[in-house]
Amino acid sequence: MIRKSRISAALLLALLPASPLLAEVASPPPAAEVSDAIRKVFPALVRIYVVMEEGSDGRMRKMQGSGSGAIISSDGYVLTNHHVAGRGTRFVCTLSNREEVDATLVGTDALSDLAVLKLDLSTRRFKDQPLAVATFGDSDQLKVGDVVFAMGSPGGLSQSVTRGIVANTEMIVPRHQISMTLDGEKVGELVRWIGHDAVIFGGNSGGPLVNPAGEIVGVNEVGIASLGGAIPANLAKKVAAELIEKGSVTRSWIGLEVQPLLRSMANEKGALVASVWKDSPAAAAGIKPGDFITNYRGTDLPDCHADEDLPVFNAMVLDTVPGTEVTLAGTRDGQPQTWKMTTIVREPNMGKESELREWGLTARDFTKVSALEKYRDNEDGVLVDTVRTGGPSAQAKPPLRGADVIIRVGGQPVATRADLEKFTAAFTKDLDEPKPLLVEFERNHQQLATVVKVGPLKDPVRPRLAEKAWMGAATQVITDELAAALGIPGKKGVRVTALAPDSPAKKAGLKEGDLLLKFDGKVINARRPEDSDVFPELILAYPVDATVELSGLRDGEAQSWSVDLAPRPVDDSELLEYKDDQFEFTARQLSSAQRDQAKEEQGEEPAGISVLKVEPSGWAALGGLAPDDIILTIDGQPTNEIDVLEKTLKDLGEAKPRSIVFGIRRGPRTQFLEIEPRW
Repeated sequence: MIRKSRISAALLLALLPASPLLAEVASPPPAAEVSDAIRKVFPALVRIYVVMEEGSDGRMRKMQGSGSGAIISSDGYVLTNHHVAGRGTRFVCTLSNREEVDATLVGTDALSDLAVLKLDLSTRRFKDQPLAVATFGDSDQLKVGDVVFAMGSPGGLSQSVTRGIVANTEMIVPRHQISMTLDGEKVGELVRWIGHDAVIFGGNSGGPLVNPAGEIVGVNEVGIASLGGAIPANLAKKVAAELIEKGSVTRSWIGLEVQPLLRSMANEKGALVASVWKDSPAAAAGIKPGDFITNYRGTDLPDCHADEDLPVFNAMVLDTVPGTEVTLAGTRDGQPQTWKMTTIVREPNMGKESELREWGLTARDFTKVSALEKYRDNEDGVLVDTVRTGGPSAQAKPPLRGADVIIRVGGQPVATRADLEKFTAAFTKDLDEPKPLLVEFERNHQQLATVVKVGPLKDPVRPRLAEKAWMGAATQVITDELAAALGIPGKKGVRVTALAPDSPAKKAGLKEGDLLLKFDGKVINARRPEDSDVFPELILAYPVDATVELSGLRDGEAQSWSVDLAPRPVDDSELLEYKDDQFEFTARQLSSAQRDQAKEEQGEEPAGISVLKVEPSGWAALGGLAPDDIILTIDGQPTNEIDVLEKTLKDLGEAKPRSIVFGIRRGPRTQFLEIEPRW
């Protein structure tokens, strides 16, 4: 469900009337009506879990969400909102009997905010049980005060139902107060909501609004203040049928936009023409801003004195079959006018974005309207949507930015995003590292050029650290205060705080709490907190095979130890790492600290691979994997080496299973994560 945080106070508050107003209070519906509505529709409710993608910071970011829907056919078609499912890449639907069923996107329509999913019935647990199906009612028959029920899954919870009454049958977004768009389409251009006060929350989106007869009369879409807004069922039924038939909705466009009549136009009729797009059918027919449209194809328009009247005219145009010759009638300067034109196919206002990883950006194709909005004569060029901070395009001089238009690369024109993707694939085919590429682009009507280093990103080579001595003891400085408390005032040195398993210090008999005062006969000159590096530096000054003599105290008694030093274990910076681009996480060998900790806490030899980094929007993150997790198994197979992890994930990439189970350790707990990538 769409919720906008910036809503004008005018939406939230109503003026107190000067005198009391009497209102008829709707009587509670008979119990039979409530039970009838629930019996007929509740079993057809679907809770939709969705993974969706959206361009952000030069990447296609994955997000999880949930919404609602209703089964509208026995073969498993589910009606929901576009803003729930339109950007989805993975769908799992929970039926009213708690079955989890996979689904695919059949079609989506941003202008009406409707979408249709298809349940994959082969993934049902109870394949022999028929699906419950909800039916449509006539939304035109609704009246203010009628009882309605909002059904869905608020907050992603199990299916629920709330009751209210119809508050408004022609509710729209208030002008000048909220701007609501979905993928470039203006909410309210076509839809006039059924306003109601049945309680809805985030997650109710796409769920049905039901009448007491148990019929769908609306599809819940939005919440504003205390009211919900539902798309009328008559529109939803028509859009759903077209999406099921061909996967999209075909509409007409004539290239003009209308607005309500001004208050000074009290005696005028029809709708006021606000804009006429260049090279559109309306422009070719001679319509101009300021004209009045009063009739479309023989049907009179209502006098559009309010925003609520505009969707009526818009629907007349949009519902016309493209390629139809139409006649509009109206007036200009008080004189009658007629205009003839042929409608054309309406394209989306905005093209869908995709990621070009080698460039570090997301980009879109132009549509007719998006090109006109940038004063372009054609739709050639690739529109930059977002740019990744620190990525190749951002590091160019000058850097590429959102709203730039790439027109040529390497001297070759690029008319579409597909052209750019094809060029990039050929340019990077044999590259081992990024290569400079001349890029010509437009910005604010200027023709600019830059150089972008395009190609595979190369991991930096980390030099191996020099071999150094290691004792395997952690210490703290014996400060003056600590020395006095320990009964050795004036003494200098360090106190042992921890010992690594199998370390030289442990083999020499050192224990936590031992006080080390001398190193090879010399006083350990440490007495201030800032002297914490003194003792480690004494060890590093010796060869890796040296033997050192320590002396000090244990429980107040003099003690000495002979320690055979050893080579320092592999430093964390030298550990083998693997970055998986499909699941989008980075892992590495367990560090010495992790191994030591595991031995101490678990009492056994540590196993697994440490998760170093998880991309916030990747498949691993969506499955629940987090930094510092230890991957123990993948689909039951032990994963203790980086090369094993790499081979396992690459093999899975070829097999493309529905889901993969990671067995992990997180702190003292182990658990299993089910990760479901879109291959």
